[in-house]
Amino acid sequence: MSNVINSERIPNNVSLGDDKRLQRALEAWQPNYLKWWLEMGPSGFQNDNIFLRTAISVDSDGWANFDYVKMPNYRWGIFLADAVANRTIGFGDHMGEPVWQQVPGEHRNALRRLIVTQGDTEPASVEQQRLLGNSCPSVYDLRNLFQVNVEEGRHLWAMVYLLHSYFGRDGREEAEAFLERRSGDQEKPRILGAFNEPCTDWLSFFMFTFFTDRDGKFQLMALAESAFDPLSRTTRFMLTEEAHHMFVGETGVLRVCDRTAKVMAESKKDHPDDLRKLGVIDFGTMQRYLNLWFSLSLDLFGGEISSNAANFFASGLKGRAREERYENHRALDAFKSLDIPKDDGWIKEDEPLRNAMNEVLRDEYVEDCQRGLDKWNRTIASHGISFQLTLPSRFFHRHVGTYSNVHTDPKGQPIPREEFEKHKGEWLPTEADTAYVQSLMSGPVFDPKQMANWISPPKQGIRGRAIEFEYVRRES
Repeated sequence: MSNVINSERIPNNVSLGDDKRLQRALEAWQPNYLKWWLEMGPSGFQNDNIFLRTAISVDSDGWANFDYVKMPNYRWGIFLADAVANRTIGFGDHMGEPVWQQVPGEHRNALRRLIVTQGDTEPASVEQQRLLGNSCPSVYDLRNLFQVNVEEGRHLWAMVYLLHSYFGRDGREEAEAFLERRSGDQEKPRILGAFNEPCTDWLSFFMFTFFTDRDGKFQLMALAESAFDPLSRTTRFMLTEEAHHMFVGETGVLRVCDRTAKVMAESKKDHPDDLRKLGVIDFGTMQRYLNLWFSLSLDLFGGEISSNAANFFASGLKGRAREERYENHRALDAFKSLDIPKDDGWIKEDEPLRNAMNEVLRDEYVEDCQRGLDKWNRTIASHGISFQLTLPSRFFHRHVGTYSNVHTDPKGQPIPREEFEKHKGEWLPTEADTAYVQSLMSGPVFDPKQMANWISPPKQGIRGRAIEFEYVRRES
């Protein structure tokens, strides 16, 4: 197991001190990162002591330390999973060859593109969520928000390390650009569309961490198969932290469902207007939020038919999640059936499997999302309520790929654009929906013993602490 050095200015397990040039470059980038964090990180809480976990090891049995820390003092560092001895490339045209410890010249631009695109999502999500602390439903949730934020910041550090280490001047310039783009900015937006969407209420935050961070999980799993070993080792450790982000989303939505279903059962009311008077989020509104964040997250996988995806796979840059499960690791002479829009309907066409690698990953993502919905629906049913949340069709409300110019209803039935616009308010959040949801969150809940009316308490606290533990100690 590699040793983690926590005494250096930048904690790491990559022997950073042995490469003084790289160390100086990253230490020069660090003040700019902290400036960005103070300007665009969680607003109003930088002086508070937060009960956070900090990576101190890459050993799964003891990788994190839990203690109070002010977020600007968080020990962001560079952590790679331990190297796998004699690891070989597991897929594509170079299958069976030794993995790369340096960037092959012919793959330099493609690898940089993959790293930059992944890296840009990390600061983007922090920016999207920077004001949420001011409307937190509980101190427990506030702490979870900040844990997600600081770990997204550490994931940015992971990508910056790769850029600085292996891409020279171009990499250093890309690292600076991470701190120059802004989520939702018209002049310098973030690279991917979902990371420019507003995330200004906690229902959006829970949906984001369930759906959008789950895309991140599958992208990281695919990159963990990479023939470029430093990228593989980096993303393998990132997955350790990513699991908590999805847990926050899954349990957050579950608790909202639980509270609404409980109020419905007790009050014997189910009309949205009545439920809003009772201060909970009706299931119709939840479904519309779900439709939005699911469809935005589907776009993050890229086009259903993609020559880039084929090239990434063939060259060994990006594989399939858990590639070892597949029999045909070269994916030659294999096809995937896709639904293609034609004449106001769909036809089946077989596409070479390599060209459909984005869709292979998206298939797994949809299946994984459904498992979360099944939990939410079991919680609703446990109160005797018959409503069920559903995933919309992957054709619905798409802006990237084969279905981007097709209008459908949530079941995937093609409809004229005029009909889509007519019914849009039934399927996606309206201004009235967002105004109501935000009205529930007009003020924060800072008393550890209290919980907002619209959400149920969690089943247990963090790291053996009570739910009402003082996870955030306000200093300002």
